Amino acid sequence: MFTGIVEDIGTISELNNNDSTGGTSMRISIPDSSELLKDCHDGDSISVNGCCLTVTSFTSNAFTIGVAPETLRITNLGDLAVSSRVNLERAVRADTRMGGHFVQGHVDTTAEIVSVTPDGNALTFRFKPRDKEVLRYIIFKGFIAIDGTSLTVTKVNDQEGWWEVMLITYTQEKVVVAQKKAGESVNIEVDMMAKYAEKSVAGMLGAEGGQANIPLLEKLVKQIIAGTGSQ
Repeated sequence: MFTGIVEDIGTISELNNNDSTGGTSMRISIPDSSELLKDCHDGDSISVNGCCLTVTSFTSNAFTIGVAPETLRITNLGDLAVSSRVNLERAVRADTRMGGHFVQGHVDTTAEIVSVTPDGNALTFRFKPRDKEVLRYIIFKGFIAIDGTSLTVTKVNDQEGWWEVMLITYTQEKVVVAQKKAGESVNIEVDMMAKYAEKSVAGMLGAEGGQANIPLLEKLVKQIIAGTGSQ
């Protein structure tokens, strides 16, 4: 579990697509001043661009992670190269302030940056998801994790299939998305509370598969009519 508050920006220093296990591994270097690995242990979880990954080895200023094929398919980690910069956050502790929101580190899909528009000293980013189904979990002023960064949705258009967030100056200096351009991709994790709410409502409505495929009002009206006719 994470908060979406990026602690450090790391740099891919080594990338091996055929390591000793036959899989993909990455070595990520961090600034000498960073305390990210101060209390690290083998097997710890670290969020890398919003993906919860396991530390397989580490030194004082670098750590190695293994990346599963499924992770490469679902996320943008497969696009990384040596010198790529990534957002980093340690798993949350019980005494940590929840400055962002509950982030699992389980990426739902990727999204393309459609546009980057300056607004004073802020930047407005517009995103279009690879999987449009996630749009039902994205609401105005709701939470969303973008490359592991907890951000607030400032605008959403379900019909055209996009949403926007705004990065203030401070955030621009702390996260990798601020340096990305239109056409590049980001990892997306929607607010998990929206998924729980959907499944709970769907259960009450008797929907199959945990998803409310019929609008709430329409379903309720049909149930009322059916109940009236049986009396």
